[in-house]
Amino acid sequence: MRVALTSTIPADSHYDWRGAGRRYYAYRFYLQQKFGTRVQKVSIDAGFTCPNVDGTVAIGGCTFCDNRSFSPSRRVPKVAVQDQINDGIRRLKRRYTCDHFTAYFQPATNTYAPVERLRKLYDDALSHPQVVALAIGTRPDCVPDDVMELLEDFARKTHLSIEYGMQTMHDRSLDWMNRGHHHDSFVDAVERSRGRGFEIGAHAILGLPGESHEDMMATARELARLRVDSVKVHNLYAVERTPLADQVRRGEVTLIERDAYLDALVEFLELLPPSTIVERISGDAPPDYFVGPSWCLDKSAVLLALDAELERRNTWQGRRFEG
Repeated sequence: MRVALTSTIPADSHYDWRGAGRRYYAYRFYLQQKFGTRVQKVSIDAGFTCPNVDGTVAIGGCTFCDNRSFSPSRRVPKVAVQDQINDGIRRLKRRYTCDHFTAYFQPATNTYAPVERLRKLYDDALSHPQVVALAIGTRPDCVPDDVMELLEDFARKTHLSIEYGMQTMHDRSLDWMNRGHHHDSFVDAVERSRGRGFEIGAHAILGLPGESHEDMMATARELARLRVDSVKVHNLYAVERTPLADQVRRGEVTLIERDAYLDALVEFLELLPPSTIVERISGDAPPDYFVGPSWCLDKSAVLLALDAELERRNTWQGRRFEG
C-alpha cells in the first residue's frame, strides 16, 4: 500500500512529484510526465568489456561485479541489438501494459569502443519503432571528447540518459573495489557532460566496507553539489563468482542490514535536490547466483519500507538540501 503525502511537504514548484504518492522524485513519475505514458527499459548486452577488466587500467574488474547480475540478456548468447530488443519487449509485456521502451545499454562499459562502432549500435537500437529513448551505462573515465560529441549528437535525436558509475566519492573505497579511477574522473565527466542535451545520471552504493554513515552522506552532498539529473542508489550486495562473494564468506566484509540501509537511504534522499530523479532505491540479482543480503531480494518490501519510514519521520527528498 502506497503511503499518501501530507501537506507538510512545501507546495513549491520543484516538488512537482508531491502528488505522485511518494516523498521523492520517483523515476516512473518522471517518465510519465515526460512521455505521457508508461515507458519501460529493455536491456541490451552489446558485448562490451571494461578497462579494469582488459588490463588498460586494472585487471579482474570491480570487486563486486559479475555482469550476469545486471541484465537478463547477459545470461543468453549475444544476439543482434534489434533481436534483443524484441525479446526484451516480449518479456516485459508479460508483466506490463506498455508499448514504449528505452533501449538500455547496460552490462559493462557501453562507451568503451571506437566511435563508429558505438554509432552503429546506438543507431540500431534507436531505429526500433517502439524505442523512444536511449540509456547508456558507462564509466566516467571512458568518455573521451569524440565520444562526448557522439552522445551530444544522439541527444539531438532522442531522449538520452548517460549513467556514470560514481559508486562513492571516497578514493579509498574506489581503490578497495578495484575501480581503476578516482573521484576526480567522475567530476570531470560530469563537468564535460553539461550543456550537451543529455541526462546526467550517477550510480551510488551504500554500505561499502570502511565507510561510515557520514561518509555515505558526504557522497550524497557531493551529488547534490554537482547537480546530477538522476541517481540510482543501492546497497552493496554480493553475487557468485566475484571477489566480494569470497570476502563475505570469509567474514572479511559484512553486508549492510536493511534497517541500517533504510536509515542511510532516507538521509541520503533528504540531502539531494528535490529535482533529482531517483531511478532506483535498492539492488538485487537473480536468486540462483545471489549471495546476499537476502532482504534486498524483496524489492517491493524495501520500497514499502522506505515509504513508511519517510512518512514516520515526516520527511522527504530535498528536506536538508543545501543548494
